[in-house]
Amino acid sequence: MSQQNLKNMSFEEALEQLDALVRDLEGGRIKLDDAVEAYDKAVGLKKLCEEKLKAAELKVEKIEAAADGKLKTEPLDKIED
Repeated sequence: MSQQNLKNMSFEEALEQLDALVRDLEGGRIKLDDAVEAYDKAVGLKKLCEEKLKAAELKVEKIEAAADGKLKTEPLDKIED
């Protein structure tokens, strides 16, 4: 699978393919050469999933209403005092 195809893949598609590859590798149903190729593809899919999760994490913010009714946002994981 080309790098361009990976970039166009959704998180869900990548995760589904990664899951299928892991099941095939764990099941021992593929030849060694194919297993090496599947492993390489799985590494790429894992990296893509991690990148998409990190990007989503950076976008997620907590929306709070201030006492005056105005809305503000803060990082979701900010530790409250």
